[in-house]
Amino acid sequence: MVRLVMAIAALMMACVPAHAASENSARSILERAVEAAGGEAWLNPTTLYLAGSAVFYAPDSAEPRATADDYRMWRAMNPDRTTAHGADGKVRITAKSGGRLMFEVGYDGSTTWTEQGVMPKDQADAYWASNFGFGIIREALGEGFRLERAPDRNVGGHPIALIRVISPDGGATLFGIDTQSHYIRYMGFTTPRGFHERHYDDFITLPSGWVQAREVTLFYNGVKANTVFWREVRVGEPIAPALFAPQSATVAQDSTPR
Repeated sequence: MVRLVMAIAALMMACVPAHAASENSARSILERAVEAAGGEAWLNPTTLYLAGSAVFYAPDSAEPRATADDYRMWRAMNPDRTTAHGADGKVRITAKSGGRLMFEVGYDGSTTWTEQGVMPKDQADAYWASNFGFGIIREALGEGFRLERAPDRNVGGHPIALIRVISPDGGATLFGIDTQSHYIRYMGFTTPRGFHERHYDDFITLPSGWVQAREVTLFYNGVKANTVFWREVRVGEPIAPALFAPQSATVAQDSTPR
């Protein structure tokens, strides 16, 4: 009986057109996602600036813990990224409420810092390992990366095709690609804080073709941690290196992208 079932399964696989199998491969799904996200403009940004607001939740309450009415992120990209879940390129994130600085974190390429000062390396490594992850998909079609399929699922009412990107350092990241729009709607990976997921929604297209999700919700171990609502998007504009360097809270409050 087992042999009969195996024979039937093999026959069914043989009847599937070759092009259908390849169209459902992890690489083909990723290629369509890259095209839908903006193609070359999306693959090779030099910088990214996002501004909006964010709502933060406590793990033991259904009510928001805090709201940042001014939430900003600056990124300088590393075009040769091979580490999936570590500090890479340069980044700065600032959260304010009513003009008051809630928190700030930055990485200048070697040092991680907050509004309280320089963060010890072991703490910094754990922090970035729990937060960095999306950008690796831009490198995933390159040499040294492996792509796998995973069982498909539904996110926010949207069917998604799930693929696994394995970077040269062995880091694995799940990405969920909308089967209709081919937008990237989901990301998931294991972190020191537990299993981290992000759901992306409310997509817009810039004149360059760059597609940006304006709503991003973050989860740890299935519990919602925060939702970010981006209102402003700038891609490829110069950012002064000094903006990523460790600085005091006073300077941080007065900083604007350059």
